[in-house]
Amino acid sequence: MHGFQITFYTQQDRRHGKQPLGEWLLETARTLGVRGATLTVGSEGFGQDHKLHSAHFFELTDQPIEVTMAVTADEAERLFARLREEGVRVFYVKAPIEFGTTGE
Repeated sequence: MHGFQITFYTQQDRRHGKQPLGEWLLETARTLGVRGATLTVGSEGFGQDHKLHSAHFFELTDQPIEVTMAVTADEAERLFARLREEGVRVFYVKAPIEFGTTGE
């Protein structure tokens, strides 16, 4: 199957409504029928502001978060339409891929 790998980059303290943005992205992908997505917590990173973001012993709000999924072209269109509808502003990378499952 051909489609896209989409990775969203955010941080622990970013929210959409009352929900952390990373969790909202994961749940939205699930409700749109995406086959799977993974939320990964990073130890350090920096964004376009060039400020270093990291998890600290007492404070995790600045911790980098990635949400990655493999989607068909149709799923990608539905996902980005939902982001536009909800007014979500988040950095992403979208790369063409081939994906599937091995074995029987």
